[in-house]
Amino acid sequence: MTALLVRGGELVPGRIADVRCGGDRIVEIAPGLRPRPGETVVDADGGAVLPGLHDHHLHLLSLAAAVTSMRCGPPEVIDHSGLSQTLRAAPPGWVRGIGYHESVAGSLDRFALDRMVADRPVRVQHRSGALWMLNSRAVAELWLGNEPGVERDDEGRPTGRMWRADALLRERLGTPHPPDLSAVGHRLSALGITGVTDATPDLDGDTVGLLASAAAGGELPQRLQLLGAPTGAPLPPRVTVGPSKILPPDHEPPDWAALRAKVLAAHAQDRPVAIHAVTRESLVVALAVLREVGTLPEDRIEHAAVVGQDLLPLLAEIGPVVVTQPGFIAERGDQYRRDLPAAIADLYRYASLLGAGLRVAPSSDAPFASEDPWRTMAAALQRRTTEGVVFGAAERVAAGQVLDGLLAPLERPGGGRRRIEIGAPADLCVLRVPLDEALRDPDARLVGATVCAGRVAYHAESGQVS
Repeated sequence: MTALLVRGGELVPGRIADVRCGGDRIVEIAPGLRPRPGETVVDADGGAVLPGLHDHHLHLLSLAAAVTSMRCGPPEVIDHSGLSQTLRAAPPGWVRGIGYHESVAGSLDRFALDRMVADRPVRVQHRSGALWMLNSRAVAELWLGNEPGVERDDEGRPTGRMWRADALLRERLGTPHPPDLSAVGHRLSALGITGVTDATPDLDGDTVGLLASAAAGGELPQRLQLLGAPTGAPLPPRVTVGPSKILPPDHEPPDWAALRAKVLAAHAQDRPVAIHAVTRESLVVALAVLREVGTLPEDRIEHAAVVGQDLLPLLAEIGPVVVTQPGFIAERGDQYRRDLPAAIADLYRYASLLGAGLRVAPSSDAPFASEDPWRTMAAALQRRTTEGVVFGAAERVAAGQVLDGLLAPLERPGGGRRRIEIGAPADLCVLRVPLDEALRDPDARLVGATVCAGRVAYHAESGQVS
């Protein structure tokens, strides 16, 4: 059994005590505990000791793949010339680009990409995550035809644009070299994160196995919930199946009947749903379906990116958990101002959702926004774009309230914050400073150590995983 002692930590403002972990649980809390033989000691030096932070919506494999991908959108790439140079500079083999936005070089298809790179297979992902754009070499190597999500021209030929076709890409490309999940696990640990919900839909058995093996083997020390795993999938400790992720296609009008059938199928297995909704129309249809078929307590709306004032009463009546991403305001707010000026007040609401009595959970949607939860806190607090414009000031939320959401259980996002108490999981975030100081200016550099299941997963002094 592992043994760990965190000494001199602020458990609540004004209370300093020591926390002893035995195995994967907290077993003792008191001031002045003496280290035992062989016990690992972490000195908090008066810094806050919190339950580890949870990210309630991200994409682990995409986050891992992003490390070796070419950045193809703002701020790194801002025009056609820059995009062409970036793609041509990619290492040998398949070119994988991410983060593209139309402001760089307009709407891309196979022919536009062929003019930049024709001798190597290229795929570029839109920053929304909904669309992949391929050149002709990539289309040929993937043998694309009439598969769902593959856009075709008037003569039935693939245009090189693939909507919500990640599963098809995984099937055709395979995973001869699985992405390095240990680097992701270390990065998340350095941010104080001890639990994540992977929101990738429709995970096949191989992908579930890959994630489960990374968790069981310690490459991912975080507690893990999978929205895309099949109901009843066998999983190792600290890995669970969450609500069933439903991802209606963004590029088509919402299909009420199809969504209703998927919600009913999940509910028939007593499994809540997590419905992707990034447009007003998709949110309206999602709420209409839930209103008719009824809800389970942990039914979720993912993103709720556009919520008109008129929809707040309906949201409150139906009562799903809303999993939002305030980081998009900081990272994309200036582009939203140019593209969606009429919807500014409705984008990524937070305070008004809480005011309507809804459970709200903050998250990152990494790698489509930063995985840093401290940036998420700052974004919700300030709602300031990179150009310095305050975006929807009425939706600001105090950093402590966002932190409460990050401390909610994976299985109950938006619920009460977890506490440091005997018998609780030994998942801890140790800060360098007291909590009040950290909340005045949220910053990941304030994380001194992270403990996952009773083991030191990150320590700032060494920057290493145990």
